[in-house]
Order: sequence, then structure tokens, then C-alpha cells
Amino acid sequence: MDIHWAALGGVIGVSLGITLLTVVLFSLGVAAQPRGDGAGHGSERSRGANRTATAAAVLCFGACLAVAIYGLTLIIGD
Repeated sequence: MDIHWAALGGVIGVSLGITLLTVVLFSLGVAAQPRGDGAGHGSERSRGANRTATAAAVLCFGACLAVAIYGLTLIIGD
């Protein structure tokens, strides 16, 4: 039995990187979400910032969902 340490290290590195990326994206989405909730308050400029924060939160959560779905397709296969 032979263990390919370089391949194992590569898998660990990629797994750790994707995990950290997903956690950071989710955290950014959680941080941006409350800023986008008050769309009816304030001036026109703050409404634009609220829309931007909401869009950023949606993009972050969407990226997390895409990573999760891709991982499931790798695990489940065809």
C-alpha cells in the first residue's frame, strides 16, 4: 500500500482553502444583510447604499450555495 503524500496534501490544502472561503463569504453576507434591511429610511443616497448592501449579501449567500451544490455533486456523482 502506497500513500501519495503530495496528493493528500493537495486535497487537504484545497479543502481548507474552500472551507475558509465559504466561511468568509457567509460572514460577509451576514454582515451586509442588516445594512440592506432599512431600504425605506433616509435619503436617496442611503437607499442606494442599502441596495448595494442587499446585492452584496445576496451574492455572498449565492456563492456559498454554489460551493455547497458543487461539493454535493462531487460527492454524489452522476
